[in-house]
This record gives sequence, C-alpha cells and structure tokens, in this order.
Amino acid sequence: MLSSQPPRILSGVQPSGKLHLGNYFGAIRQHIALQEKGEAFYFIADYHALTTIQDADQHRSLVHDVALDYLALGLDREKATFFRQSDVPEVTELAWFLATVTGMGLLERAHSYKDKVARGIKSKVGLFFYPVLMAADILAYRSDLVPVGKDQVQHIEMAQDMAEHFHHAFGQKVFRRPEAHLAGEAAVVLGTDGQKMSKSYENTIEIFSEGKPLQKAVMSIVTDSRGVDEPKDPDDCPVYQLYCLIAEPEEAEEMASALRGGGYGYGDAKKTLLTAIESRFSEARERRRELESRPDDVEAVLVEGGRRAREEARDVLGEVREAVGMAGAPIADISS
Repeated sequence: MLSSQPPRILSGVQPSGKLHLGNYFGAIRQHIALQEKGEAFYFIADYHALTTIQDADQHRSLVHDVALDYLALGLDREKATFFRQSDVPEVTELAWFLATVTGMGLLERAHSYKDKVARGIKSKVGLFFYPVLMAADILAYRSDLVPVGKDQVQHIEMAQDMAEHFHHAFGQKVFRRPEAHLAGEAAVVLGTDGQKMSKSYENTIEIFSEGKPLQKAVMSIVTDSRGVDEPKDPDDCPVYQLYCLIAEPEEAEEMASALRGGGYGYGDAKKTLLTAIESRFSEARERRRELESRPDDVEAVLVEGGRRAREEARDVLGEVREAVGMAGAPIADISS
C-alpha cells in the first residue's frame, strides 16, 4: 500500500563559489519547484566545501551568499527547512558509524573522486570520504527523494549500500531507503568555453552578476570563426543553447532562424542573451538586494532551519546509537 504522506526531499549545495546558471538550471530551479510537492530539507554543505575553501572569511561569505541566492530565487522558509550543514553536527557522528561498515572498495569505485583527481585536483582524505558524509546527510533526515544530476546517482546508490551494510551488521533496520530523483532529461548547461559550466573550469556566468562583469562573461563565450553574413548552425552555437534555457520557445526559434539565415552575427546573439539574462533574474536581483540589507533575518532563517533539521537528525542518531550498543543520542540544547 502506497503511503499517503508527502515525500521527504533532501538536497544540498556547496558554497564553493558564486552560484551560476549551471547551478540554477541544473538544481536550484528544481529545488524551488519541489518544495511545493513534498517536505523539503535543503542545506548549505559547508562541511563539504572545506575540501576546496580553506579561508575562514571567504567560507563565511560564500555560505551567506548561497543563503541570499536561494531565498531571492524563491525558497520559502514556510515550505522548506533551509539550514547550514554544520549546524547539525550529528551528521558527522553518523558518518563515522557508516564508515565502520563501509568497504574501501565501494569508495574507490566513486566516479566523482576519480574524475576530480584525473583533472588535477589534489587527492585528500576529505574528498575520498565525501560519499560517506553525503550518505550521512541523506540518511540523517529520513530522506525519500534526493534530486541529483546523472553524475550524482552513484552517490545515492552508495548511500543505499551503506544503509544496508549497517542494517546487516547490527541486525536492526534504522534508515529509510533514499531514491535519486531525476527530473527528466536535464539539459547540459554550457560554460563560456563550451564545456559543462563549472566553477572548477572557471567558465561560469554567475546568476546575480550584472553590469560590466556580466557583459564580459557573456561576450567571452567561445564561438567559431564564421562571419556575420554566413549561415550558422544553432545546434552548434553555445550562445543559442544558453538562450534556449532562458528565453520563451518562440524567442529561441527566432534566434535560430536568424542564425540559419545569415546576416546575424554571434555578437548580436550574445547581446540578445545578455538582455535575456538581465530580464530573467531582475526581480530576484531586487529581492536579493533587499535581503542583503537584512542579514539578521537571513541568519534567523538558517538558525531556525538548523534547529528543525537537528531535531530530526538527533532522533535518527539515537536509534543508531542504540543499534550499536551505545546510549541514546547525547543530551544537548537543540534550541540554541
């Protein structure tokens, strides 16, 4: 019999740099929509970010920026529990319990870790341990659905494996089985160099960039050498592909026709894209400015979200501690 309860939805975002169009169309837009369809828990993954950001002032600033961005883009504190990962220290304890039943082979097969090392990112224990902490993030809140891109599905499967290893080792079922949530075929958001948009590639267009920095980023999008008068293939044009994500279908078709017909240069397309980005995020930009003037209110949202999330995590951790033969969850003031 199917449960009538709405699903528990869990996702996190790393504050490892300014959020960009790839983050928005790949995750944030989906998160905002899903808060209407279930019980959403969204966190700022500041523990995870420490593998790349190791400057305290920068770390604090980026965490605050992510909070501003999500609230400006439509996250509703009444519909979603929004919090800092580090405000729920129970997840790090849970990660240790999971680590005691997780084989090295499982972690060594992680595609994300191997890809990062192959791209020259320094191998660190924290980077290698990432799937265990991610599993703790998921399992601590009894998550049903975890919105991810295809490149993260393996991590959800690893969380499922760790939960089952724990159940088998201690003979007691504690965790709910999480499932990856893929919203159809997600579009690949191209960066300014034609690769997938990523902070690691330094090819991003920031969501809330404006003025000359936004213009510089858009006008730097790499295109081929065809002249203004030459016909161009829209499907081979990164400017057009970004425009399709932002513009209405009829507007995108208008650009496609202009590119195919000749007499319309890449510079013209970039200017059209620039205008579309400015228009698409203009209201959110104003909301962000207003929120930025009220930092205490933004902090209050995170503190309250952390309190609610910690209540849930403490319940789960108490069951875990009992299953392994320890006392229940330690006494702590979760209202602070």
